[in-house]
Amino acid sequence: MREANQIVAGTLAMLTEKALPGCSTHYLDALAEKYCRDCGAEPAFKGYRGFPGSLCVSINEQVVHGIPSRKVIIREGDIVSMDFGVKYKGYYGDAAISVPVGQLPEDRRSLLKVTREALYRGIAKAVPGNRINDISKAVQDYVEQHGFSVVRQFVGHGIGSQLHEEPEIPNYCRTERTPKIMPGMVLAIEPMVNLGACAVEVMRDGWTVVTKDRKVSAHFEHSVAVTDGEPIILSALLD
Repeated sequence: MREANQIVAGTLAMLTEKALPGCSTHYLDALAEKYCRDCGAEPAFKGYRGFPGSLCVSINEQVVHGIPSRKVIIREGDIVSMDFGVKYKGYYGDAAISVPVGQLPEDRRSLLKVTREALYRGIAKAVPGNRINDISKAVQDYVEQHGFSVVRQFVGHGIGSQLHEEPEIPNYCRTERTPKIMPGMVLAIEPMVNLGACAVEVMRDGWTVVTKDRKVSAHFEHSVAVTDGEPIILSALLD
């Protein structure tokens, strides 16, 4: 799984350098697919439940699951969220980043910073003896302390020989008892954070999720292995 996630990490690092004003989201999708196939992996999202692309690429008010398109052109000031997964030797890797294109206003810069930090606050709770709600609470508390909101309709997940496995990992606290975190679990933790309200809706294409108030959103994700000690971030790019 580390190998799969390192391919994901390498892909996203490459895409970060390529997400420039004037390029299409289809171009980024093609780069991502070529990179992972050159590494001997398959793009995990392509054809998954009918998704047409290899890369989910979502801009500004698009939260997740944006479909790559030749018609969608990246512009200065955009937030571009890229979510990518691969299958390699029977196992999956999954991670996401949100990148600024050029200069952003202060509120958008803060949104990116807080969302990224919320991810690491959640990861720190992925230790034996805790429950999934400990991850959720760490994310939610940090986000809301900074005046932003967490998306509730979409959640993180377990990952392994399937792309989406139990348990679900919401970015907000649930009232019911949540599963214990055990060594050997691999968790895809993924805060989705909105500048405005938490409400979202799915567009007519059946995939693209947008904020209802059309304010911008950010998304960061890592696949994290639970051990007897500290969690291991499998999708952190190794030197």
